[in-house]
Amino acid sequence: MGKKLANKVAIITGAGSGIGQATAILFAKEGSKVVVVDRDPEKGSETVNRIKENNGDATLILSDVSKDSDVQDMVKKTVDQHGRLDILVNNAGIFREGDAVKATEADWQDVLAVNLTGVFLCMKYCIPEMIKSGGGAVVNVASEAGLVAIKNQVAYNVSKSGVVALSKSTALDFAADNIRVNCICPGRTLTPLVEEVINSSENPEATRRTLSEDRPLMRMGKPEEIAAGILFLASDEAPYTIGAVLSIDGGYTVP
Repeated sequence: MGKKLANKVAIITGAGSGIGQATAILFAKEGSKVVVVDRDPEKGSETVNRIKENNGDATLILSDVSKDSDVQDMVKKTVDQHGRLDILVNNAGIFREGDAVKATEADWQDVLAVNLTGVFLCMKYCIPEMIKSGGGAVVNVASEAGLVAIKNQVAYNVSKSGVVALSKSTALDFAADNIRVNCICPGRTLTPLVEEVINSSENPEATRRTLSEDRPLMRMGKPEEIAAGILFLASDEAPYTIGAVLSIDGGYTVP
């Protein structure tokens, strides 16, 4: 059986850890030439090394997706090296706590700059290159927080709701160009960041239980489970799928 992404060139942002890293490793396993994008050189290099240890094809580009010039440079380097671009996974994101009163303006601006403007900029410069190659796939990583409000994280909620709307709008705008834009909404996922929060709490066991038992499956997701959904939407197994919003959240948004 052939690999699902054989010889396809994929940019994955925020690929230095968590869902992004799991996605990069899975894509490489499925034959993709992976461009690992991250702001952290150490984390990005770790992902590249893990892929290469398994004979995969990966390169690292350091980039801040909230900066127009960085994104343009990222796309240029990718096309210069590989001659084409087939897949974009917009995974980079940051989180800040705070409601509409307690959140600072800086928190608001920072979260929207990375989580929403970053998605816009990456699509702005990646989609034209995909069109040159005859089409492509974009998977934008939103969140369960983009579908239902979660307390004390107003900027994050708004940014991820925006990603859902941006994905749908762009899917319609470029369907005729054979560009498939879809969105995935992960639920709480056991990433290194979440593990750190749990382990630094006063009662790690109780914190882990609290973070697991608010969803029907009674557990958090695994990065590899989210990556599997991203792979499906990015692959040729979903040729008739555009503007979809795929929830992988253990049932959190079902009620």
